[in-house]
Amino acid sequence: MLRGDSPMKPFDVVVIGAGPAGSAAAISCAQRGLRTALIERDEFPRFRPGESLHPGVEPVLQQLGVAGQLCAQDALRFSGYWVQWHEPLRFNGFGSDDNGPWQGFQIPRETLDTTLLKQAATLGVRVLQPCRALAVLSEKHRVTGVRTDSGPLHADYVIDASGASAWLHRQLGLTIRHCSPRLIARYGYVRGCPSVYQNAPHLSADPNGWTWIAKVQAHLTHWTHLTFDAPYVHSTAVPQPLQHLPMHGPLHGADVTWRISTAAAGGGYFTVGDAASQLDPASSHGVLKALMTGMQAAQAVYDCVGRPSVQSSAQRQYSQWLGDWFEKDMAQLRHFYRLHPDPPRWLQPRD
Repeated sequence: MLRGDSPMKPFDVVVIGAGPAGSAAAISCAQRGLRTALIERDEFPRFRPGESLHPGVEPVLQQLGVAGQLCAQDALRFSGYWVQWHEPLRFNGFGSDDNGPWQGFQIPRETLDTTLLKQAATLGVRVLQPCRALAVLSEKHRVTGVRTDSGPLHADYVIDASGASAWLHRQLGLTIRHCSPRLIARYGYVRGCPSVYQNAPHLSADPNGWTWIAKVQAHLTHWTHLTFDAPYVHSTAVPQPLQHLPMHGPLHGADVTWRISTAAAGGGYFTVGDAASQLDPASSHGVLKALMTGMQAAQAVYDCVGRPSVQSSAQRQYSQWLGDWFEKDMAQLRHFYRLHPDPPRWLQPRD
């Protein structure tokens, strides 16, 4: 494999963060024969909200080699979800083919994270966990690795999958474009599940926001609530249909402000997942985006390592692809929110 005129480094790529984006990047790099290190600051399993995954994620999981473990017959499946927005309650199905209705998955996040990380290790990725990134290593305005609490890791490329904290952006002083005011999604769990939510999730419009309710395990129901225009109001109440059930764990909050990096790729680095761009959960395919950006960045790194002359074009193409996807999803989300009975006041008047 060609590596240009630079001295050989211990790794072709170092990935920061072992969530879906980071693990997908590491797996895809290893599948292409790249020497890969993956660092994750937290021990697994770690708490993350349960995931409702669209059927379109299954081919991606197959490419990563984990579909067999995650899409088992005993996984909770659903063929669509109920929506009560600007019209009466209706069922929004995923579609069907000759084999029947397409079905989504309810996969606990700790299961998703652990399965992907194990696959990366199986493929030869050097996993350092727990391991914290302390500072970026650079030379001549190019990222050359990461200094960690386990020592320096030198590489031709770094893939930042650190999530909404956007570690590499802070290290390099890069700019993030915000496309909404600060948005906080609050979520939690209750034990048990009312019969109305047994077979499919529900998305319903609330005054100035929305609520998502989904059965995620046999006796566990997840809910998420977003308020459009009052991000600093701390509500401690679970949704009314679930208030008769005992809470499971504390309430949580997550910053889901719409944002995108203005420099998603550059000299020696790529950013993926929420470190690159983010919309709130109503965009509906955050995990798919995480996996796809990780895989796309891995392909770009492979191309750059094999042919250093394509580095600039690979960075531009990745950034353009990411930006186009973000703009399309944001336009669709804006349109959806305009149909809300009490739409956000901060929406732009166009589209």
